[in-house]
Amino acid sequence: MLLSASEKLNKFYSQFTDKDNVLVLINADPDAIACAMAVKRLLWGRVNSVTLSNINVIKRPDNLAMIRLLGANLVHVNQIDEKKYSRFVIVDSQPNHNELFSKFKFNAIIDHHSETNYEADFKDIRPKYGATASILTEYLRAAKIKPSHKLATALFYAIKIDTNDFERKVLIEDIKAFQFLFRHANIHIAKKIEQAELNFDFLKYFKHALENMRKRQSKIFVHAGQVTNPDICVLLADFFMKVSHVKWTIVSGIYNDVIVVILRNDGLRKNAGNVAKEAFGNLGSAGGHKSMARSEFPVSVLKDTLDITNDEMVLKWIIDRIEKNTVKKQ
Repeated sequence: MLLSASEKLNKFYSQFTDKDNVLVLINADPDAIACAMAVKRLLWGRVNSVTLSNINVIKRPDNLAMIRLLGANLVHVNQIDEKKYSRFVIVDSQPNHNELFSKFKFNAIIDHHSETNYEADFKDIRPKYGATASILTEYLRAAKIKPSHKLATALFYAIKIDTNDFERKVLIEDIKAFQFLFRHANIHIAKKIEQAELNFDFLKYFKHALENMRKRQSKIFVHAGQVTNPDICVLLADFFMKVSHVKWTIVSGIYNDVIVVILRNDGLRKNAGNVAKEAFGNLGSAGGHKSMARSEFPVSVLKDTLDITNDEMVLKWIIDRIEKNTVKKQ
């Protein structure tokens, strides 16, 4: 039986008491940051305390600008003593998505990615939604909470980014949430965050990518080698999608002994999530949406296959894996 937004909100509220100290865990990106802020607002005055914590190191300039300009106070998970908290919430992700979540037992999960069958007292997982921020906006409206301009801007920006300006397939609920937030958001701050994508240190990776990219028909392949931040691969993949006649970009890099592969496409009769799963699913995590996907797997799984320090060899291996398994079929 489908529950109304009010019924889901009440079920969510029933997980907490006024004595609870709540920890909200995220893998920080715009959607996760905004949703964590929304959970904190929803629980304001209902619990003893709410702490927002990120498992990843945040280096992307746009994410840092979002945190700074919108006042999202995050504490890295390494500084968290889980014994101080009685309830645990995860938003825009699920516990099985990252091993850093594994030491926590989550009471509530709110997400828009595919269901991973983790058991929790409260789950609201809607894979058809364009952004988890749309779900949290429904909660705020059901609670009759008028979001502050900072919270509204965060949720507005999250929907904008996760739907790729509504170029990805979305539901009417995403559009309704966006329209509601537009009335309360500060568009100038959102634009300032969006324009803060690059810092000077990232430029060397663009230079390397332009000099070493490989083009196969309408596909661009890049291996960035060792990167200081996996988000560099995301920025490169999005950058090359802006080139005329490019229909696919596949960008990889190595971060903390993990190979990260980012896939993007134009969304026309393609499915990046399926491509990622077919090409790399047997090596580690892999999945995503029709126009964007990601895979991560340890370099150790390839130690007997190729020389990880040889960027040309790694790039060729990724090209062969993609071409052999899926992209040609689409």
